[in-house]
Amino acid sequence: MSYTFALVGNPNCGKTTMFNEITGSTQYVGNWPGVTVEKKVGKAKKQKEDIKIVDLPGIYSLSPYSLEEVISRDYIIDEKPDVIINIVDASNIERNLYLTLQLKELGVPMVVALNMMDVVEAKGTTIDLEALQRDLNVAIVPTSASKGKGISNVINIALERAQVAFTGTESVETGIFDKHITKALLEIEDSIAEIAKRHNYNPKWLALKLMEEDSKVIEKLQISPDILATVKLYSKEIEQKYDNDVETVIADQRYTYISQVVARAIRHKNVDRELSISDKIDKIVTNRLLAIPLFLAIMYIIFYISFGSIGSYTIDWVDGLINGTIAEALSTLLVNAGAADWLHALVIDGVLAGMGGMLVFVPQIMLMFLFLSILEDSGYMARAAFIMDRLLRRLGLTGKSFIPMLMGFGCSVPAVMSTRALENEKDRRLTILLTPFMSCGARLPIYAVFAGAFFAANQTLVVFSMYVLGVLVAIVSGVILKKTILKGEAAPFVMELPPYRIPTLKGLGIHMWDRGKGFIKKAGTVIFAASVVIWFGQSFDFSLNMVEDMESSILGVIGTAIAPFFAPLGFGDAKSSVALLTGLVAKEVVVSTLSILHGLGDSAEGSAALFSALQAYFTPLTAYAYMAFTLLYVPCVAALGSMKKELNSWKWTLFAIVFQTGVAWIIAFVIYQGGKLLGLG
Repeated sequence: MSYTFALVGNPNCGKTTMFNEITGSTQYVGNWPGVTVEKKVGKAKKQKEDIKIVDLPGIYSLSPYSLEEVISRDYIIDEKPDVIINIVDASNIERNLYLTLQLKELGVPMVVALNMMDVVEAKGTTIDLEALQRDLNVAIVPTSASKGKGISNVINIALERAQVAFTGTESVETGIFDKHITKALLEIEDSIAEIAKRHNYNPKWLALKLMEEDSKVIEKLQISPDILATVKLYSKEIEQKYDNDVETVIADQRYTYISQVVARAIRHKNVDRELSISDKIDKIVTNRLLAIPLFLAIMYIIFYISFGSIGSYTIDWVDGLINGTIAEALSTLLVNAGAADWLHALVIDGVLAGMGGMLVFVPQIMLMFLFLSILEDSGYMARAAFIMDRLLRRLGLTGKSFIPMLMGFGCSVPAVMSTRALENEKDRRLTILLTPFMSCGARLPIYAVFAGAFFAANQTLVVFSMYVLGVLVAIVSGVILKKTILKGEAAPFVMELPPYRIPTLKGLGIHMWDRGKGFIKKAGTVIFAASVVIWFGQSFDFSLNMVEDMESSILGVIGTAIAPFFAPLGFGDAKSSVALLTGLVAKEVVVSTLSILHGLGDSAEGSAALFSALQAYFTPLTAYAYMAFTLLYVPCVAALGSMKKELNSWKWTLFAIVFQTGVAWIIAFVIYQGGKLLGLG
């Protein structure tokens, strides 16, 4: 027998931690059909039964005001999971129970996981679980997902609930609404009983939706004008009685009921209000004077560990494995098998050189993602958004834009997609134009190569400066665009700051792998294919004759043609120019292209040989200008596709391409020419 359990809860209630605890490594991530909101699905581990766990987006209510709320509600009422597991933050129970009441109104079997009980106990607060369970008439299980406590109990009780025959006719709790609303609901329910039965909806929930004038429900079920007119009469009667709109009256009565429930079940420690640990940390972390310097210091330390100390030691080991052990074994195998010279060159000088040039930096990238996961899971990243909001708002930008821009440090594709959360169209366009300036993870191998070759003593500072440069360029560009073609007031920014938590090793491992596995997948797909194409382009001319020198090859001719565009920036040679062109496929391909074009596939020295080859073409000044250009110029084709989809305009997409490449050219020009004037060239 198979079952489906849906996890539902407010943002920052510990839902993701619980999902990771329940599913472990059995989860997979995609998008909900037709939208860009992330969909997580997994299988419950250590269970005899086949239990699918669906992690619904974090929401505060089931009102259809956001895409996440619509997705969650539609999934529950249309897909009809066997049980809803409602995760409630026990340390913030009053706010969380509003969603709980709305979920109960759907009439679907439910279990409440009262999470973060360790936080509640640390505060000295006690919760009368029996009273709470009695008032809400739902199974309640105390849990601490971060410590793995109570998880198995939640699954077991949910399983028992799923195995009980369910008719779909559970009713809204009596006692939540006063007699006037209850009477109106009962009479509306009678008039829509047939519709509710036909669609297998809870009739009382449907009556509430009609009274609240829920346009999505009305449109979806094609409610007749006669029924709507009847409902409107009841709504007007209630609005006149309470001198308020009916939706507000219903919400007020839900909150009144929640307050009564909480008053009966919660007992706070009878001491003067003390600052929590999170409050004490925030007095420093969000301090007006210390916040931004502290944020920069934390990011610098992450880069130092990832590139300047521990991370740098991993390069030699992976380098030796790929360019030594694996390269020698493959070469010997091909020679013994009597492989043709062109096949040997393709495998060693093409595929292995291209993939190896990127893979040697994967440990460093994974290490950085580990630290970013620590910041995110601990609750600090929410503070980073809050900190940057103050700065961005002074510059006329919206604080909401920082969330997609922050995601851009991982990958531009989901970052661009996430701009759908911005209500203001001008703010959305502005954010989409600026997000690619954030240095995505795919650019890290480029920085690692050039920083290692030219700035060995200051790798951390140089790599860190790329990230700072991207942010500064985005801010300045945003101010210019906001004052010219994208004028308008910034939308308000509201964000909840979750309490600080100690991340779990399992959660960190899952997050690090989710982010880092993209590089390994690219190595087996995009980088592999690109390496073959690049090797072919540098080995053959347009007549498809194999050539010895790169200058007469396909890529050599193309590189020579576009090199003058880059000459004023200090890197006007064919090989460096072609690498930027192939970087449009994926930014990691820049490193792969340089490795192949410099013929390093059969070099036992690996990255050291690449460093030496680059030093013949670049100086530290031109290397830094090259890094700046790769940071700022047009993103990869996948990101461009996302931009076209979200902008829904070829005109704006072409503007983005020209604008971003133009900015990259100007910044690289200033760096190179300015450096020469200062005697650095």
